[in-house]
Amino acid sequence: MTDFRALIEALCRNGVDFVIVGGVAATLHGSARLTQDIDVVYSRDQANLARIARALEPLSPYLRGAPSGLPFRLDEQTLAAGLNFTLMTSVGDIDLLGEISGVGRYQALIGHTLSVELFGFRCLCLDLATLIRAKVAAGRPRDLDAAAELQELLTEKRKLEN
Repeated sequence: MTDFRALIEALCRNGVDFVIVGGVAATLHGSARLTQDIDVVYSRDQANLARIARALEPLSPYLRGAPSGLPFRLDEQTLAAGLNFTLMTSVGDIDLLGEISGVGRYQALIGHTLSVELFGFRCLCLDLATLIRAKVAAGRPRDLDAAAELQELLTEKRKLEN
């Protein structure tokens, strides 16, 4: 089971620039679905890549689904050479996403976030309408199912606001 607190704390204490997306973002918006990992879109500037590597290094990150013993080191160079990383750590799974379908990279997300407090830390979370757009763009059956639920939540939210 993923220790969401430990992952959020590691990222926040190291000053990582990231936006929470995926299942955790859906849960923050009221979804009843459970998730086993945390998905974040991260800023790809060099300083942030160094902060990510520093934040996750104590948690022994390794490529999820890779054969045991495959040489892997999560550092600035690895992050710069790749884009999306599905990782397992000593405290659970995290997906580091350089971009997401339908929305783009970190800078494109910034105007579509809200600030939330998680475990005593301030984080950015993708807003509900943009999360729906990303889920639809991903196009997988489970994302489309989640998008339908999130659309109902958005409809209810808008009714309450009027």
